[in-house]
Amino acid sequence: MNVEPTGILILDKDSGMTSHDCVFKLRKLFQTKKVGHTGTLDPEVTGVLPICFGRATKLSRFLTDEGKRYVAEVTIGTATMTEDAHGEVVAQTDVAPDAFTGEAIDRVLGTLTGSIEQVPPYFSAVKVNGKKLYEYARKGQTVERPRRIVEIHRLERTNEPVFEDGVCRFRIDVECGKGTFIRTLAVQIGEGLGYPAHMSDLRRTRSGTFDERDAVTLAELAALETVEARAERLIPLEDVIKRWPAITIPANRERYIRNGGRLNDVSLEFELFTVYNEEGIPLALYRRLDGTTDATVEVMLTID
Repeated sequence: MNVEPTGILILDKDSGMTSHDCVFKLRKLFQTKKVGHTGTLDPEVTGVLPICFGRATKLSRFLTDEGKRYVAEVTIGTATMTEDAHGEVVAQTDVAPDAFTGEAIDRVLGTLTGSIEQVPPYFSAVKVNGKKLYEYARKGQTVERPRRIVEIHRLERTNEPVFEDGVCRFRIDVECGKGTFIRTLAVQIGEGLGYPAHMSDLRRTRSGTFDERDAVTLAELAALETVEARAERLIPLEDVIKRWPAITIPANRERYIRNGGRLNDVSLEFELFTVYNEEGIPLALYRRLDGTTDATVEVMLTID
């Protein structure tokens, strides 16, 4: 392929692969080096992982910050070191079949909707004093973990609880803001019910506006015979940036924008917006400065 592939691929990540594994395979499939993911998914988690190609890699940090949607299974009665199904069991309490009702679960879910506080799991990539928490955990070291406020926009139970073998399992559908740990949310649900708990299964169904219905697997991409055929699965950069509000500047200001000049008196209420010239060519992505009507350039975006 003579032209560098540019755009966003909505990948349906398989279980057992890291996000970096996916990037490595995609570089080979698309015969290009300029590939980056938009935030890691744990190896055993499946689902939507937007992948940026070519000039679209400039947008990866903005796409990472967008909201997510997950479906997960919560197991009540057992807690693990990693807060998921793959860690060492650290607490266990038998759950009787009449321990609580579905309605009781729903009440707990209601208390965990909105702005809530979370403490990141030890087995996570959150950094403390320049080191990732999992680096401390692997050495058996403890460190004070930072508390954070996250947004749970919607949290619903999607099936009836199943009681068997001393545990209770049910599934949830979660829409949340950036930085939310669904593993930790499962633990918090257990705390609300008075039992140890962990997340026993997780799938991301949406990332920002990218939905699983439009996702493609690595196997499906590999089955396509040419790089050109695979590139047809990319969302063009022009379509990706339409997600942000836009303003058009006159021709006499185009050079100023191309040089990264600051914009004054920005009337848009949105934090991020795209600046176009009079020919409809996107020039740059700008961010409005907090508490001001000024905005500074974040990424130069000209599409040739």
